[in-house]
Amino acid sequence: MYLVTFVLHNPDLLEELLEAWNKIGVRGATVLFSSGMGRLRQKRGMRDDVPLIPSLDDFYEASETLSRTLFTVIEDEGMIDRILAVTQQLVGDLNKPDTGLLVVTPVLRAHGLRKEP
Repeated sequence: MYLVTFVLHNPDLLEELLEAWNKIGVRGATVLFSSGMGRLRQKRGMRDDVPLIPSLDDFYEASETLSRTLFTVIEDEGMIDRILAVTQQLVGDLNKPDTGLLVVTPVLRAHGLRKEP
């Protein structure tokens, strides 16, 4: 098993990317708002004037400008190349700036992936 983590720099491409992943066989992924060190240093990430009873959106200055971090667990090593290919078709060469970062990590064990009805 492998954990595929992808930081998508352009949040406008999220729906299209999830659809592309689904078409090649990715059955589920978790998506989080994220911000890199550069944005935080430019004060374009977390807010410091959060209300007393905040919602998740209250923590971010502009959620539409934040990156999206996707992660999914896959079993088939061949799926890694398919994910990379469709991701780069959509966002461009990951070696170029402002596209994203894809990391694959081996998973020794995972619990809770297969839920019984």
